[in-house]
Amino acid sequence: MTVSGGCRCGACRYEVALDAVTAVYCCHCTDCQRWTGSAFSEQAVVPAGAITAAGPVIDYTLATPSGRQSHQYACGTCHARLWNVSSLRPDLAIIRAGTLDENRSLEPRAHIWVRSKQPWIVLDDDVPQWPEGPDFEGFFAALSR
Repeated sequence: MTVSGGCRCGACRYEVALDAVTAVYCCHCTDCQRWTGSAFSEQAVVPAGAITAAGPVIDYTLATPSGRQSHQYACGTCHARLWNVSSLRPDLAIIRAGTLDENRSLEPRAHIWVRSKQPWIVLDDDVPQWPEGPDFEGFFAALSR
C-alpha cells in the first residue's frame, strides 16, 4: 500500500510505503501551536525509510532544548512542513497528517501535551492522552489499537 501527500503549492510530493493505514495523533504543545499557527498539529508516525519525495524538499535542522537534532523537511517553495525526523528515533518520521492526500478520514488515536491544549478544545475521554510527552510503550500501543 502507498500513501501520498504533498505541500500546499504542489512543488513537493511524497509517497510512503505502508502495510496499513496510518494512525494519527494530535500534539498540543506550544511549539506545534507556533509551527502550525493553529491549536494543535495532527501527525502520523511512519518508518523514515518508507518515504520517497520529489521536488525541492529542504532540511531545516534545529537543536532541541535537550540537545537532540530535529530535521524538519519542508517544501523549498512554499515552506509547508511535510515531515520531521529526530536524532532520538532516526528510524521514525513524523508526517504532518494534513499534507496527506487522503486526510479527511483519519481520526486521532492519541493526544499528547494536553496540559498546553487550548482551553476550548474538548477531547474524547476514550482517546488516550498524556499531559506532556508520552511514554513510548503506551503511545505506540495507543497508535496500534
